Amino acid sequence: MSLQTRLCETIGIEAPIVQAPIGSATCPELAAAVSNAGGLGHLAVTWRDRAETERVIRETRERTDAPFAVNLVLDERTTVVETDAHLETVLSAGVDAVSFSFGDATDYVDRVHESDAIAMQTVGSADAARKAVDAGVDVVVTQGLEAGGHVQSEVTTTALVPRVADAVEDAVPIVAAGGIADGRGIAAALALGADGAWLGTRFVATEEANVHGVYRERLRESDETDTDLTSLFDKGWPGMPHRVLRNETLERWEQAGEPEPGDRPGETDRVATAESGDPIERYAEALATPDVDGDIDSMALFAGQSIGLTDDVRPAGELVAGLVEETCERIDELSRSSAQ
Repeated sequence: MSLQTRLCETIGIEAPIVQAPIGSATCPELAAAVSNAGGLGHLAVTWRDRAETERVIRETRERTDAPFAVNLVLDERTTVVETDAHLETVLSAGVDAVSFSFGDATDYVDRVHESDAIAMQTVGSADAARKAVDAGVDVVVTQGLEAGGHVQSEVTTTALVPRVADAVEDAVPIVAAGGIADGRGIAAALALGADGAWLGTRFVATEEANVHGVYRERLRESDETDTDLTSLFDKGWPGMPHRVLRNETLERWEQAGEPEPGDRPGETDRVATAESGDPIERYAEALATPDVDGDIDSMALFAGQSIGLTDDVRPAGELVAGLVEETCERIDELSRSSAQ
């Protein structure tokens, strides 16, 4: 059974599965493995400088001839490079697609198209989807509040996808994000009106993801009730909601009465150290990468509510192949059931 959709035709991929731009967990090895397996790999570069951005794009291209995407966050509270300059670097490197999140991509869409690349934008409402389509965006990504990491929606995936599908009226492909981790979820997203699925937490739990072993193990052993949507880990991105695994830092803050920043328990504690030697304080939004040393479990361990379906660690290419097979099987089962 073929799993080709409009998303595949638009981007030139074999399967409608997108690896989300999961911050510092992204790396050339992961993005290339996903793309080589037929999905769309992704690099997150917002927290990288221009030289590092050039390097990771180059190394990804050395590993794959298939399309891959690069993500830029538009919220200036968290960017380290001015967006115009960063986009110039990304496009000059010859990427296939640029995804934008946490902001309006209108000012950048024409530049992406001038470089013969695909423009994607993440939205959290039907109104935002309409505006993205009016701006010329080629693919709309709907992020539900079940998603892990930083979240820009207050609506669940199952409610948001059909609303956006109705709003854009087949103008562009839609990708569903949030709470999806297996073939059943992908089949459900397609039934709701999406043309593909965007998975983050499931790809963090792969062999190639650039994450600390303690973080990966917490993902593997946790279930759907172990996450919280909060704005607690705000050092680095003030006020932006995010979904994380519950841990001692969050529980100590709750026990203290959930005080405001400045009065939180252990606010200046150094819980870990980056490879550079820079301290990682409690409540920092830093991701637990393999080079971090310290109390990993007290850091922000980003994860979505699909975590209960993330019970093993696989190579990313094997995961993509398995997701395609599961999705096709589920659709076939539903087709047989409806025919009886």
